[in-house]
Amino acid sequence: MSQFPDYYKLLNIPQSASQDDVRQAYRKESLRTHPDRLANATPSEKKVATEKFQAVADAYYVLSDAKRRKEYDMLYSNRADRSTDPTSSSGFFSQFSNMFGSNASGAAPSGPGAQPDAEGVFADVFEELLRPEVQRHAPWWSWFGAACGGGVGFIIANIPGLMLGAYAGNRLGAIRDAKGRSVAAVFGELGGNQKAEILRALAMKVLGSAL
Repeated sequence: MSQFPDYYKLLNIPQSASQDDVRQAYRKESLRTHPDRLANATPSEKKVATEKFQAVADAYYVLSDAKRRKEYDMLYSNRADRSTDPTSSSGFFSQFSNMFGSNASGAAPSGPGAQPDAEGVFADVFEELLRPEVQRHAPWWSWFGAACGGGVGFIIANIPGLMLGAYAGNRLGAIRDAKGRSVAAVFGELGGNQKAEILRALAMKVLGSAL
């Protein structure tokens, strides 16, 4: 039988931590362990970071919900084989999948024994800070709208038309960028360097350092 994951130690919080403490701890640990921060990592380093990032997401998923936390604590108090090894978390979800029902969050496990979607958990918690960073790095429709609007405007009214058309197209494109896409989906499509830059910006806001 696999070891029992110590989610409190994985988040570096005491068992008496409040729900706000859990959230703040997750924000810090997820930024420290996010694999996309390691742009030049080797495959093995990336694998280790991904496992730790997933375990931190698992810890938040369990401890941030009062019912799941209560059930986890009942098990926690009777286990001597507690571990901070990230791989112990996947075994925990397989063994105790009956503890986790459906959840309103899109990051909830999708089937028996399934772990939460780590990127989905990350996007949920960082929604307020992540969305403007993502939009700043991925204004595809804004640029496309500006180009199209500028071209039409130039045909109609030369330079003044180009400027007005580009501005109007850019604003319409920005509306398209802001709607219909989840932060997690857009962030997942960005390149490695863009993701790393966004994570550094988030780290400066949350931790006061770029890691």
